[in-house]
Amino acid sequence: MHNTRQTTTNDTPDLRRIPPRQTGLIGRLQDVLESARFQNAIIVLIALNAVTLGLETSQSVMAAAGPLLVVIDKVFLSIFVAEILAKLLVYRTRFHRDPWNLFDTAVVAIALIPATGSLSALRALRILRVLRLVSAVPSMRRVVGALVASIPGIGSIIGLLLLVFYIFAVIATKMFGAAFPEWFGTIGASLYSLFQIMTLESWSMGIVRPVMEVYPLAWAYFLPFILLTSFTVLNLFIGIVVDAIQRQHEAEAAEEAEHIIDESQGHHDEIITELRALRREVETLKR
Repeated sequence: MHNTRQTTTNDTPDLRRIPPRQTGLIGRLQDVLESARFQNAIIVLIALNAVTLGLETSQSVMAAAGPLLVVIDKVFLSIFVAEILAKLLVYRTRFHRDPWNLFDTAVVAIALIPATGSLSALRALRILRVLRLVSAVPSMRRVVGALVASIPGIGSIIGLLLLVFYIFAVIATKMFGAAFPEWFGTIGASLYSLFQIMTLESWSMGIVRPVMEVYPLAWAYFLPFILLTSFTVLNLFIGIVVDAIQRQHEAEAAEEAEHIIDESQGHHDEIITELRALRREVETLKR
């Protein structure tokens, strides 16, 4: 993902996301927006805003300091809006190219919707502002980026899982539906029961053992299903996400190494140029 931020968790530049440099007052504003101090300050403000929004759910706290919390929330919102406006001023047409900028804008914009009348329920959505931590913390951005990159593989696994569920649901409905209509009377009921079994939530005493009292060999159906779904297919999700994160780290390392090589080459060229200029000056003095 292209990102206008320039710092990572160890305050080193994220080389793939560095935007073109601006000059003058806009350039100074860009330096502030991309500085580690400003990013850390925004992270702290988001965390504090999360705390104040949580305090607003307490009736005793609201009775004691409700107006103050409302004012603090408005101050936080003003700061976040000012940040977005500053980015619009600095990045202009490049602002919308960064998905994280659009994400931050959408999250902050929700809080600007008047929560009155039929829209009063939208006040609860103000907590979505806490999601800005995802875009503000580089490590979280990398995880989300890895999840997005792994969507094609995850989609294939979901398709495989749905196929396995459907096959086992049809079998369960035909085999156990007559004796246990609440759990396996229909395809839908069977799918839900199998989902409960896959999560291993009360699967043995709640479903499997009662079924085995009527069908003693039912274990030969349930155990393969559990092994296939809980211990095989679901672990593929973890494998795909971990692989995507690893590939993202490797790509970032390669970009950083390439940047270091380019910088070294640039310094080398500067030194050669200065040596040639010095040689010309020496030759001039000899004459």
